[in-house]
Amino acid sequence: MAAPPRPLEQRGLELVGHTDLEGRGDGMQVMRNGDVLYVGHMGDFGVGTSVVDIADPSRPHVLRQIPVPKGTHSHKVQLADGLLLANHEQYPYRTGVPESTGLIVYDVADPADPRRVGFLPIDGLGVHRIWFAGGRYAYASARETGYRNRILLVVDLLDPTRPRLASRWWWPGQRDGDGARLADDSDVGAHHVIVQGDRAYGGYFDAGVVVFSLKRDGALELIGSLSWAERSGGHPHTHTALPLGDRRLLVVTDEAIEPDCEGARKDIHLVDISDETRPKEVSLFPVPAGDYCQRGLRFGPHNLHENRPGTFSSDRIVFATYFNAGLRVYDTSDPRSPREIACYVPEAPAGQRAIQFNDVLVGMDGLIFVTDRLRGGLYILRRT
Repeated sequence: MAAPPRPLEQRGLELVGHTDLEGRGDGMQVMRNGDVLYVGHMGDFGVGTSVVDIADPSRPHVLRQIPVPKGTHSHKVQLADGLLLANHEQYPYRTGVPESTGLIVYDVADPADPRRVGFLPIDGLGVHRIWFAGGRYAYASARETGYRNRILLVVDLLDPTRPRLASRWWWPGQRDGDGARLADDSDVGAHHVIVQGDRAYGGYFDAGVVVFSLKRDGALELIGSLSWAERSGGHPHTHTALPLGDRRLLVVTDEAIEPDCEGARKDIHLVDISDETRPKEVSLFPVPAGDYCQRGLRFGPHNLHENRPGTFSSDRIVFATYFNAGLRVYDTSDPRSPREIACYVPEAPAGQRAIQFNDVLVGMDGLIFVTDRLRGGLYILRRT
């Protein structure tokens, strides 16, 4: 058995277990079903979803790996109501013609053996990310023919074997022929939304953070938005908007897409939505101090633990992946001064300049599951 990765930085967190996912360690989004994890893959090794046994979290092992069609990846997963949803999207991005684009529905009555039962095809480059926490509707971002960049789709899962497109939402100017026009250099497009009650909160890249109300048919209606693209000096790639319980606050991440600290500034923002029509920024989270810009690859925020039903949930503590700065944990008790309370940065796997922590899921039992987007695989941590 290979030696576990060594920590380069470690405060308040420790490694419990690790797997390189059978040498296919391009790990992305993680969902947990009891003693089984579903791990999406970036697509560099031809794997869509890994099914991982974590009955002994110190020795996670792969049970099976679901392949993806050529020119496609399946890097995002969602789990609820006995269903596992996964995406099919063009990969590598902006290259070639994907064999399959859309949304897959699996039955996971047997957690170790997902069984494909439905598929929603998308005419275009495919589905990017999904939110589904149970019920009738799922919310996805997708690049669809006739639209510029990604828009939001509402998917009706009343019959999971026949998912159907219920409605779309797009920023004015995204649809071909819209009266509104986006600037040629703008990067306005959906990443995904998180649903809480009758509201949905999301990142919309240059358009910033967006707040929606949900109609009875699941349709989205924009209430308010806030962008810092002009201040950032470029494209902030605003990514995730996480509501903090009933505090009327959102934690909003920008995604550090460019390597070596190039491009616009990327931050984690705390946004006040007491007036949903006019969100306002309250503070910025502290940026990890160190030589990260010299370590190579991406440095900056990305995904958050999203307080999904059945997982650890807090209206104060925030877990964020930070690419080569690993996993960072913050306390937002004082909204005007969030503070870092823990971090974990492992050594990079052989042949990789730096770690690239990508996604995080925290269990109610305190186990923390983090993935590396290149070849590091799955890391299981816990707080000390």
